[in-house]
Amino acid sequence: MADPELVPEPILERDGLKVSKSPWGEDDEIGRLNMMTPDTNRAILEHLDARHVFDCNVDYFIGMPSWLAAGDPKYEIWMTHTPQGSVNDNLSGVGSDVHEAYSYCGDSIHMYTHCGTHIDTLNHLGHYGVFWNGWTADEHLGSRIWNKGGLEHYPPVIARGVLLDVAGLHGVECLPDSYEVTPEDCQRAAAEAGIEFKKGDVVCVNMGRMTVWPDFHGYLDHSPGIGLGAAKWLCEEAGAMCIAGDTIGLEVMPMKEPNSFLPVHAYMFATAGAQIIEIVDLRELAVEKQYEFAFLGFPLKLRGATGAPMPVYAVPLKD
Repeated sequence: MADPELVPEPILERDGLKVSKSPWGEDDEIGRLNMMTPDTNRAILEHLDARHVFDCNVDYFIGMPSWLAAGDPKYEIWMTHTPQGSVNDNLSGVGSDVHEAYSYCGDSIHMYTHCGTHIDTLNHLGHYGVFWNGWTADEHLGSRIWNKGGLEHYPPVIARGVLLDVAGLHGVECLPDSYEVTPEDCQRAAAEAGIEFKKGDVVCVNMGRMTVWPDFHGYLDHSPGIGLGAAKWLCEEAGAMCIAGDTIGLEVMPMKEPNSFLPVHAYMFATAGAQIIEIVDLRELAVEKQYEFAFLGFPLKLRGATGAPMPVYAVPLKD
């Protein structure tokens, strides 16, 4: 019998697409992150081997690769206060003479929430206007933000992480442009690494795309990624809680499914209730052949957002 947490009951089925009812109840807003419990957190945190911490994050800078294809804003940063400017305009109100002695700096940023190392939430994509657990724009979307599924409900992501080095499996630093990662790729990469999947894993797929970061077009254009078959296998057979990747969108670009838009995203959010974690730097893990580790992610609690930056770290586990 299928595990209801891996193959939930449908709310909507149409044209081969499915939106699921959450097995964690009508008030659920975090999907498979419910697989984490105090016991699973303790099992991970009590076994950290903290002699080395893998930093899996990219830095944010003007001109960084980011999703602009649908007209979304690029990353921008600007100073709101500078030392001489504070002397000249005294915006703080404490006096220009004070700022001669107390040099003041400040800045502001503007960006798409799906920029840099980040997590996607379950309200990001749905099917036919219906999202995970039956959310709809008519009932659950406010003037500016979703009233369901935002990151205000997200806990730290603390779980066993496993690395599928698909680039290494094929003996290349980076998979070819538009290469589609298949279920067989995932199975072979796991077998070569000696990985046995466990329900609730964060599965990290290394496609080698970080080897061309931060080349804007080299990183973004025609990106390799997992196909819909691999996403379904990882969620429904391997029991992944989340899937992380080193590309801009995790899934292969351009999309292989006919008449579709981000079909892997829509399947994972609306059907499987599983989050996607993108632009994760997996290079050091792959070089060190660190195939099993504690995955530690700390999403910004942006209320109602469809995604948010999430610092990600990997820590080896004690034997």
